Amino acid sequence: MKLLHRQIFLELIKLFGLTVSCLLGLILVGRMLQLRTLFFSQNIGFLNILQLFVFLTPFFLLLITPIASMLSVFLTFLRMSTDNELTALKASGVSLYRMLPAPIVFCTLCTLFSLFISFWGLAWGMDMFKSKLYSFARTHSQFALQPGVFNKEFPGVTFYAHQVDNETGEMKFVFVRDESIKGTSIVVVAPEAKIVSTPQTAEVKIIFKRGKIFRESGEELNVLKFGTYSIKLDLGKLLGSFNFSEQKAKDMPFSRLSAIRDDPSLAPSQKPRFMRKINTEYFKRLTLPLGCLILGMFAIPIAYVFRGLKQQYGLILSMGLFLVYYTMFSIGVSMGEAGTIAPVYGLAAPNLLYIFIALIGSKYANEERTLPLVEWIIHLRSRGKVEA
Repeated sequence: MKLLHRQIFLELIKLFGLTVSCLLGLILVGRMLQLRTLFFSQNIGFLNILQLFVFLTPFFLLLITPIASMLSVFLTFLRMSTDNELTALKASGVSLYRMLPAPIVFCTLCTLFSLFISFWGLAWGMDMFKSKLYSFARTHSQFALQPGVFNKEFPGVTFYAHQVDNETGEMKFVFVRDESIKGTSIVVVAPEAKIVSTPQTAEVKIIFKRGKIFRESGEELNVLKFGTYSIKLDLGKLLGSFNFSEQKAKDMPFSRLSAIRDDPSLAPSQKPRFMRKINTEYFKRLTLPLGCLILGMFAIPIAYVFRGLKQQYGLILSMGLFLVYYTMFSIGVSMGEAGTIAPVYGLAAPNLLYIFIALIGSKYANEERTLPLVEWIIHLRSRGKVEA
């Protein structure tokens, strides 16, 4: 039995590694195609994009680990069933229940791995992603001003500086025109200015000294002199609609989600919808990793029921079953954030349903019986062939 469990476990590990690699590769290609215009227009190279993707990997792993666990277990037992290995083992007195320790240990490890990502890895990856994205926007983007050149990277804002020192941020003879406010044009002229960066919020502050402000609104023109004047620019605007400063529930570590649920005054926003998102994200971080164990156990009887099925069709079948699970899970998330149902019930529903099917299916598979639903489908198929 130790040899059997070892061989099953090794096959599960191999399939898991292959599945995760393929899914991450597909996501990488999709993301690069989606963001190619955004990044390439800012002179951010391929290696930098790859580095950003690495920091997003925990977010993707949290989503793909359950399906990778399910696929690994399903394809392993489907192969054993197709090759009649399960039949030979049962003929030797080895029941299906005696084969379960290896997949249970495997799915438990996947669950613990997902919980680690859910509790710590996700927030770390998002923090590093924002930090690196800000760094690339600051150092690699076209925002690095060139002397004597009009810069229009920010929508509605035009910069010009006769002399620029990008290392110290000091500028001489600066001109800025702001048309971001509809119906109003603001022009700032100063003999000197300085760029000050704020990495925490990804903002750039330009401080002008001893200049003038020309404000035109309709037919009205106002001129103001100042000693010191500053404007703030969000580097997120250099990267499309990316918001560095906004605090989202999905980016927070689990400990902070728990603290906000205990003390709502710690939340950055007291709006009811934001608090519902906090509550939903909290239960999502707990229930989604459990899907690794539940879907893995669910895949065993399904593989037995569809024994003899080719692996390519088995792959499509398992992906379809996971799609049903994830659709139910996504509906639970949407309903929880909308306040239609308590998140704990909406997110637990798919897990409870698949647990029930896994228990019933395992009983039938161990007794070498076919589920009534499958028998009904086979009967309809046979009847259709006879009528044809």
